[in-house]
Amino acid sequence: MAPSLAVLATRTGKGVVALAGAAVLSTAAVPAALADPSPAASSPSSAAPGLYGSGDPKFDGVFRQSLAFLAQHATGVTPAKPAIDWLAGQQCADGGFPGFRADTGKPCDAAKDEFPDQTAAAVQALAAVGGRGAQVEKGLAWLKGHQNADGGWGMNPGAESNANSTAAAVGAFAAAGQDPAKVRSKDGKSPYDALLTFQVGCDAPEGDRGAFAWAPQKGKLTADNFASAAATTAALGKGYLVEPAGKEDKPVQPLACANDEKAKPKDAPAAAAASAAYLAKKLDAGRGHLEASMPGAPKGPDYGTTADAVTALAAGGHREAAGKALDWLKSADSKTLAWAEGDNRKGDPGRLAKLVLAARAAGADPRDFGGTDLVQKLNATGPAPESAASDEKKDDEKDASSSGTWWFVAVAFVAAVGVGFLFSNRRKKQR
Repeated sequence: MAPSLAVLATRTGKGVVALAGAAVLSTAAVPAALADPSPAASSPSSAAPGLYGSGDPKFDGVFRQSLAFLAQHATGVTPAKPAIDWLAGQQCADGGFPGFRADTGKPCDAAKDEFPDQTAAAVQALAAVGGRGAQVEKGLAWLKGHQNADGGWGMNPGAESNANSTAAAVGAFAAAGQDPAKVRSKDGKSPYDALLTFQVGCDAPEGDRGAFAWAPQKGKLTADNFASAAATTAALGKGYLVEPAGKEDKPVQPLACANDEKAKPKDAPAAAAASAAYLAKKLDAGRGHLEASMPGAPKGPDYGTTADAVTALAAGGHREAAGKALDWLKSADSKTLAWAEGDNRKGDPGRLAKLVLAARAAGADPRDFGGTDLVQKLNATGPAPESAASDEKKDDEKDASSSGTWWFVAVAFVAAVGVGFLFSNRRKKQR
């Protein structure tokens, strides 16, 4: 289940603005009842040129742009320079990123405007597109400067750590080529040390064992699908962008308890394996998908977390388990593509990017997602890309075809000359 927005808003003290990206990461948009009452909602037209998507960017501007870049990079697409400039321009002077700021000329409020999740997502995206090393380093420095003593990160600076924010930060350091295990807090704790504290152990009901909680609630860990998918991937040292799964399938292995209620995974790889088994079991129970549980969201499939689970399972080499869930997402009956169109029916870049990343991680072709080209749909939500692998392939095929034609003509010409020469010699001998 996804964490309660009401609980998160209470914990952060920042309202739902602190949850920028929630519309991307859940089954539906932020419930109206929880929306921030401030009049600061900016229309897309007020955003700088280069932003992907036509929906209000207030809650997910940085997130959707970052996920779009990662999905494009994964499929050989180079984003347009104005789009990259837009994301880089969102960075605050101290290196942190907000959910969205309409006026980049106005200094950020470090206590209110900057968040680890958004900073980590932007760092991963800028590291992928390349050429933005200075911004990447500033973002990593900001994350390191706001690491909690337990080794993790919270929804905003100073908030207690949670699994999702910590997982996002792990992905940022990994994307920049740094070993997350060496990112130590002032108390010598790594992000993995923090992640392991959020994992549900053998003292929980059998169906919840191996899962991750978002964070302890009144001292108790509650299995959470959203947190489990993110933490599984992070425990393997990976971020949002996961390389395609190999051909060999690695069976899931449920957490072994052996009648020991205190048993829990001892290290990050074991934690990832146990959580993957939890996710696979939940997906099987849902016949290929996870159910929505966020307060205010309509009952039904949680498409975003299901896509995250596909990526997490693929990251662990669980090809068969990932493939089953991906097959459900690709099916017409799932109505996944309708969800990806977004609330305004014009294409949601964050949702489309999640599907692209999940399909690629599971070894499928995002350009043939149940007959739909997800990459093309994603590209259409923003400025025309600088280049796309599919276009380059077509050009290569065209060049190859052209070369082949000329080669055929050349060979035919040489053959014709040769035949003519033979006939000429034969006539001379007959004379």
